[in-house]
Amino acid sequence: MTPETPLEIDPTDVSSLLARPGERTFRLIDCREESEWQICHLPDAQLVPLSRFGELVPQVFPNTQEHVIIYCHHGMRSLRAAQFLRHHGFAHAQSMSGGIDAWSDMVDPATPRY
Repeated sequence: MTPETPLEIDPTDVSSLLARPGERTFRLIDCREESEWQICHLPDAQLVPLSRFGELVPQVFPNTQEHVIIYCHHGMRSLRAAQFLRHHGFAHAQSMSGGIDAWSDMVDPATPRY
């Protein structure tokens, strides 16, 4: 990752990163609410609801150098979350454009849409 890490990342690129063999070089964060998480979520994602993001950041994100990819339903909340992290020194925070809805459309049609 470079300091010029784009703010948004395409679902197909996230899928490629998830498919890479070896140790994962990023953390996948779902910023939707618990009720949405129960409908569907991506494998190995961690739930950090946007409604609690500010209070949870110090505990959940101790390393500002970490590559974090955040997603939500359509990509708006995750964009706000990524911008929030960037404002707090996380140069490698990214939002998955289009959210889990785009994931279902572009990567895995078996992912439930709602």
